[in-house]
Amino acid sequence: AGVGGTGVITIGQLLGMAAHLEGKGIVTQDAAGLAQKGGATWSHVLIAAAQEDIHTTRVGMASADLILACDPVVAAGSETLMRVREGRTHIALNAHATPTAAFVKNADWQDPSLACIAELERAAGSGVSAFDADAVATRLMGDSLYTNPVMLGFAWQKGWLPLERASLLRAIELNAVAVEQNKTAFEWGRQAAQDWPAVQALLGGEQVVQWQRATPLDEVIARRAAFLGEYQDAAYARRYQDFVARVQGIEAVLGKSTLSIAVAKNLFKLMAYKDEYEVARLQRDPGFLARIEAQFEGDFQVHYHLAPPLLARRNERGELQKRKFGPTTRWAFQLLAACKGLRGTPLDIFGLTRERQHERALIADYRASIEELLATLAPHNHALALKLALVPEQIRGFGHVKERSLVAARAQWDQALAAFRAATQLAS
Repeated sequence: AGVGGTGVITIGQLLGMAAHLEGKGIVTQDAAGLAQKGGATWSHVLIAAAQEDIHTTRVGMASADLILACDPVVAAGSETLMRVREGRTHIALNAHATPTAAFVKNADWQDPSLACIAELERAAGSGVSAFDADAVATRLMGDSLYTNPVMLGFAWQKGWLPLERASLLRAIELNAVAVEQNKTAFEWGRQAAQDWPAVQALLGGEQVVQWQRATPLDEVIARRAAFLGEYQDAAYARRYQDFVARVQGIEAVLGKSTLSIAVAKNLFKLMAYKDEYEVARLQRDPGFLARIEAQFEGDFQVHYHLAPPLLARRNERGELQKRKFGPTTRWAFQLLAACKGLRGTPLDIFGLTRERQHERALIADYRASIEELLATLAPHNHALALKLALVPEQIRGFGHVKERSLVAARAQWDQALAAFRAATQLAS
């Protein structure tokens, strides 16, 4: 079970050829989703001592001996799960999931692989053996295309395939595609099954995940205030701190702090909008320049793809289009970064654009809305106030992308404010 176009069908064919070479009975049937490439794909493989022992073309319900789960999202689908039986089914599972199409359309998309692995473990119990086959193929073979033969070698080493190693290697040879690479991937899969910690050590680049307590509110505020001081000036940062402190003081009477945290994060987000001055400042940041230097060697040049509102062309939808600028742009960045004090003043030519005017209006509107909440904040409407305070989280992107998200966020904003007012009026 895996993603179409990654060699799932080929693995089924290799198993079929290996069984044929051993004189065994074999039936394979492939089933693909709506997309031949990028969609869910299954290859049903039935192997028996003799051909007459096989009476179907698909693996029956709750009767799979082995599932090569090349992708956890596909493997956790109903087409696969209905064939699992705890105590019988072994699952060789690639723990790396390919992002689904929802990743493109849903800004809140989260990797479902952990949930899928948990679902497979509920179905097969201790029969699940998971490892990152994608990392093995990518880092040790140089290409994720070898993930599936890695899976094949893993399952064989576990003793879950009723076929000889020589037969499988000969099937790879007869397939006549990247023969030596596929053989090597098969052997890496065997090694992963035999001694996964040793293979992990070869992968390198692993990080130890440490759970930490949530950052204290005072630290959240201090860190963002320091950023705003660099972004604009100390007075700008102080306005942020004073407003959040006002929210803290009023909310503390209720014995809560969630609204203060939400305002601290979202007011900062609105105040630190990324305009031309900020792009220039970040590009001239010594830390950023040092990281660029560390990534490249020899004589290299940095080019920039930008859409200056006063210079860029627009497409048929009126959206600004990026164009390429050469290395000398860094000097313009240096000059522009030094002019950040003009932001919001009559000398700020960028402030004349509709996008910048909208961004600055958002700050004032958000502060005004929060002030309205604070005037009547009480236990019965606190949750509604929090919902409104979190709305800026939905504002994402830059340029026309940000404008589209702002339309949806404004609608949520209005609804949340109306709900708060209705609850307040009802309580009074």
